[in-house]
Amino acid sequence: MADLSFYVGVIGNVISVLMFLSPVSTFIRIVKHRSTEDFDSLPYVSTLLNSSLWTYYGLINDELLVSTVNGFGVLVEIVYVALFLAFAPRRMKVKTGILVGTLDIGFFVAAILVTRLALQGNLRIGALGMICAGLNIVMYGSPLAAMKTVVTTKSVEYMPFLLSFFLFLNGGIWAFYAVLRRDIYLLIPNGTGCMLGVAQLVLYALYMNAKPTKTDQLSEKLMEEGSQAPE
Repeated sequence: MADLSFYVGVIGNVISVLMFLSPVSTFIRIVKHRSTEDFDSLPYVSTLLNSSLWTYYGLINDELLVSTVNGFGVLVEIVYVALFLAFAPRRMKVKTGILVGTLDIGFFVAAILVTRLALQGNLRIGALGMICAGLNIVMYGSPLAAMKTVVTTKSVEYMPFLLSFFLFLNGGIWAFYAVLRRDIYLLIPNGTGCMLGVAQLVLYALYMNAKPTKTDQLSEKLMEEGSQAPE
């Protein structure tokens, strides 16, 4: 089982790398238009925190496959968040800056200090595992806002298919890895993530050919015109 878990973990690493890179086309669009439009920074802020803590968890729990792929994720998400801060409207910049300061810096540092100074051994691993599991669920659930936008506008424009697809694959493969390794802290969030990924793909299938209403099209036109105006 140990050998099988290693190969499953390697496959999981490949899928995770693809998941981290799946929003690249979105950020090419953001840089090209010099605007984040209706995209939300929360998925990237929460994924940065999640990857940072899983990197730490992997290091203290001798989970090399977990720490390496999440370390890569930290680097990628830093680039995404930086681009958001560079091209978002003023209000979104403020929101993103507050989230980064509170979650990616404040919460991350606090979690490390508490687990390093107040806890030892298995208790430290258990506490950090519960924190990581909770944040992993938040990461997988962060596209729920995009799902609401899809239902409201009847358009999948702001819910990238590749991100939803790789969230589904990533949750599934790491849930399988967790079963093999008997790691409950990996199993619960990734099993949840797999189911949320299925929900996103179903929603995408329902609305991918739907046409936005005239009101939605007018709103999009006004938004585009507003994004071109100087702040």
